[in-house]
Amino acid sequence: MVGLGSYSTSPSFRGAAAEGEIMPTYMDMHDIPGVKAADVVGAHEADLRVQGQYGVNYKSYWVDEENGKVFCLVDAPDPETAARVHREAHGLEAHTLYKVTEGG
Repeated sequence: MVGLGSYSTSPSFRGAAAEGEIMPTYMDMHDIPGVKAADVVGAHEADLRVQGQYGVNYKSYWVDEENGKVFCLVDAPDPETAARVHREAHGLEAHTLYKVTEGG
């Protein structure tokens, strides 16, 4: 698996969690047979351009070329909003999305 990006943006977007609230974090998984790491760069950049409209922060992504998988780590108010950013940015919606918490 190849780690490709780690980005963060300002928390001052519309729809962001109220001060003191922690926004949920999700890990999504895309099944994209034949995916190449270089192909994912543009999709992630498109997410970054759209995410602020919805209070979402696509933080990092990873590509497993051998198994045709892409994983995205995102802070979002809810799973539907995380999916909406992908849909509007590039149309590649995740096949699975998990709510996750960071371990120590």
